[in-house]
Amino acid sequence: MSFMTPTIVVATSNKGKLVEIQSAAVQHSLDYTFRGIFDLLPQWESPIEDGDSFEANAAIKAHAGFNALGLPTLADDSGLVVDILGGAPGVYSSSYGGVEGDDARNNAKLLAELSATEDQAHRSARFAATLVLVGLDKLLPAAPNYLVATGSCEGSIAHAAQGDKGFGYDPLFLPQQTPGRSMAQLDMQEKNAISHRGAALESLMGLLRQY
Repeated sequence: MSFMTPTIVVATSNKGKLVEIQSAAVQHSLDYTFRGIFDLLPQWESPIEDGDSFEANAAIKAHAGFNALGLPTLADDSGLVVDILGGAPGVYSSSYGGVEGDDARNNAKLLAELSATEDQAHRSARFAATLVLVGLDKLLPAAPNYLVATGSCEGSIAHAAQGDKGFGYDPLFLPQQTPGRSMAQLDMQEKNAISHRGAALESLMGLLRQY
């Protein structure tokens, strides 16, 4: 399978993540086309993410996508890290509420876990993202044999949801850079400028310009 424009497959079923990645690529004039794996391979089955870190899980997905299509494949693993909860939900962010990908359950559990923590200063948290790109260049080092980029966004957890944009924990996350406004109240350009995935993408683009 080949394309006129260099193509990077994005191994995710989350359309929100794909839109963020595509938007960032356009914003930074990156000469690659990012396409969702399910657009190219509708029957693709996402692998079990049983890694103990964001990087390990992203690498699992990226390798699976590359093996299935033979095209450079990008995958991310990201999540919310809440200090007072010992780093939870962390790598379990998407299933924190008990059902994979159920944002409402995840947010409800997070609010319940923090219900006794009224002081905003004690509700500190950060979004963290790790991007792994497999298969771009056969000359990559044997270990770990992929490009990796990370990013984070510091903030805290609100006492109630704010805004209807974004996805996941966005309505509850108050970035330090936008006092009083949640991630779900920002437009895409504002979000990309400060988000954990935006920071990771910025780092990744610097690496991509070398190839």
